[in-house]
Amino acid sequence: MSSLQDKGGEGAKELEEFHSDRMKVVQLDVCSEEQVDQAAEYIKDNLKDSESGLWAVVNNAGVSTFGEVEFTSMETYKQVSEVNLWGTIRVTKAVLPLIRRAKGRVVNLASMYARMGNALRSPYCVSKYGVEAFSDCLRYEMKTWGVKVSIIEPGNFIVATGILTRDIVASTANKLWNEAPPHVKEDYGKAHFEQYMALMRSYCNSGQKVVSPVLDDITDAIISKRPYTRYNPMEPHWWIRLQLMTHLPAAISDFFYF
Repeated sequence: MSSLQDKGGEGAKELEEFHSDRMKVVQLDVCSEEQVDQAAEYIKDNLKDSESGLWAVVNNAGVSTFGEVEFTSMETYKQVSEVNLWGTIRVTKAVLPLIRRAKGRVVNLASMYARMGNALRSPYCVSKYGVEAFSDCLRYEMKTWGVKVSIIEPGNFIVATGILTRDIVASTANKLWNEAPPHVKEDYGKAHFEQYMALMRSYCNSGQKVVSPVLDDITDAIISKRPYTRYNPMEPHWWIRLQLMTHLPAAISDFFYF
């Protein structure tokens, strides 16, 4: 399910080219209540037996951005959460009655930034922290129904997914600087701003090159008899950082990383 209905639907086209009679492709905007409801109806109509339910939903639609808090508009915070958080909740709620009937699975894509913050990433972190909270609460509620809820927390897959490219960094940087209030530009200064933008550009070539570790974990969450609550497909240094940031007192982990 794509979140970008107006972008020509390359993903949808690619899936349709498989010509699989076991797959039905429905493109929708996860920000649209109406489209999500229509998709849920479509699923119900196309199940062999809607009484036995739907086995799994994977909430994967996501967008990312960056920028210091004082350079980030309220609009940006809302847009990122609209897809990453409210989109996840909207889709889950729409299909949950079917998942419950099947005693099935809910798999939500969060991020390592759903459990630790970072400078420049507050809009993304806010949305993904919310996905964790929603998933935890849902897991407690679903236990009595026999539904398992798993969270996938990928590390740095920027290269593999193309979620941030050098072009995106450049256009976002221009927008951030041009739209910043004059006093913010004055206080922070162009040199400071450029330094941080160079840091974001350097991230574009970093991270894992293929998404297969994430796909393997999603698959396990869907088909394993006892799926994990959390999966951490990430490089070892990110895994270590996540453990330190979430287990040590903040004064110590802050000293290590900031």
